[in-house]
Amino acid sequence: MIYHPQFVSDRRPLLMWTILLTGSLFLLALIVGTPLARAGQHSILSGTLYQAFSYVCHQQPERSFFIAGQPLAVCARCTGVYAGFALTTLLYPLFTSLRRTNPPERKWVVIAAAPLAIDFGLGLLGIWENTHWSRFITAALFGSVVVFYVMPALAELSYRFGARSVSETKTPQPDATANRTASAPSDYSAPLRRI
Repeated sequence: MIYHPQFVSDRRPLLMWTILLTGSLFLLALIVGTPLARAGQHSILSGTLYQAFSYVCHQQPERSFFIAGQPLAVCARCTGVYAGFALTTLLYPLFTSLRRTNPPERKWVVIAAAPLAIDFGLGLLGIWENTHWSRFITAALFGSVVVFYVMPALAELSYRFGARSVSETKTPQPDATANRTASAPSDYSAPLRRI
């Protein structure tokens, strides 16, 4: 007979959340730290970071927030995505369980992307002049919703590729004494023998 505990303390989803939170906060710190490094005359460090972020963002100064007289490492829209993602990752355990493995319906990510697409499209067509804050807020909304798809996927991966499940662990075999006791005849079949 295999023992199946009713509750197993599993910290793998917590570990995945911690890794995701640490990574997203680290990226946000790099985005803000890059212009501070340039302002502090750390040209090699800031140059390396600006170059690294150039692979994911156009980095146009006229579309970026500034700190210490220098543009952030990414534009206002990318900053919004990273900031929204990091903040929602931090608050994720308040919204739902870290053990949750089923994401919301896909329509919610499309709905969250709609304001960003509208802001971008209207600006591209010259119908409406978007601002740093409109770019940031619409992108932050999108980045926030993405967390609710990423975290369940990471929780699922942690369960699939983590430590062996309880049913896979080796079950101890009963010893010979236990077998003899279990196979002994019962006195309950003959009540007169018990007296």
